[in-house]
Amino acid sequence: MTLDSKHLGHIRSFSDAGSLSALDRQMPLRTRYQSAPDAAWVHDHARTVDAEVPATHPVHAHVVCGEGIPLDIPVSVHKAVGGESDFPCPGEILAAALASCLDTAIRMIANLKGIELAHLEVKVSLGADVRGTLMTGDNVPVGFQSAQIMVDIRSENGVPKAHLNALLDAAERSCVILQTLRAPPSVRIERCVDDHDETDQSLASLRNARKLVMP
Repeated sequence: MTLDSKHLGHIRSFSDAGSLSALDRQMPLRTRYQSAPDAAWVHDHARTVDAEVPATHPVHAHVVCGEGIPLDIPVSVHKAVGGESDFPCPGEILAAALASCLDTAIRMIANLKGIELAHLEVKVSLGADVRGTLMTGDNVPVGFQSAQIMVDIRSENGVPKAHLNALLDAAERSCVILQTLRAPPSVRIERCVDDHDETDQSLASLRNARKLVMP
C-alpha cells in the first residue's frame, strides 16, 4: 500500500526541514490552553455530498473528510448488507479512524519520551452481526459487538519492553477515538426534512390566491 505522491511529498517536507520535536510543538499549546481553556476546544468535520453520486444511488456514497485539506473518499455499502465493498465501507473508515488515532498518539508520545521507533503498525478489527441492521434477528443489536486492536512496535535502540508498554499505556489514555468508543458521548441529530405535503399545500394556496386577484 502506498500514499498518493502529493500527500507523501507533503509529509516528507516536514522531515526534510529538520528534526521534528513534539515537545516544541506542544508546549506553547499547553501553556495557552492552561490560561484559555476555551481555546482547547476543536471540532473535526466530515460530510457527504451527492453532486457526483446521486442520492438515488443506493450502494455508494461520497464523503468529504476534513476542512483544512479536505479529502474526497468514495464509500461503498458492505456486501454483507447488499452493497459492493468495492470501496471502503463506513465500518472500515471507523476502524481506520481508531487505528490512525492510536498510531499517531504512539508516535507523538514516543517523540516526547525520546524513544526512536524502528517499526510501528496498528491493526484494528471490528465485528458486527449484520442481522441487527437488516432487522432479521430477534434481540440482535445494531452496531459493532467486538473490537480488537493489535499493535506491533519495535524500538531502534533496544528500549526495554517495560518502557515500550508504558509508552503504549500513555498512548491509549491519550487516544481520542479509543476513549470516545470506551465512553461514548451523547449524539445530537438535527434534521432538515423537505415536507412535500406542506410545499404542495403552499403552492395550491398560492394558485388559489392568484385566481382570486386575476380578472
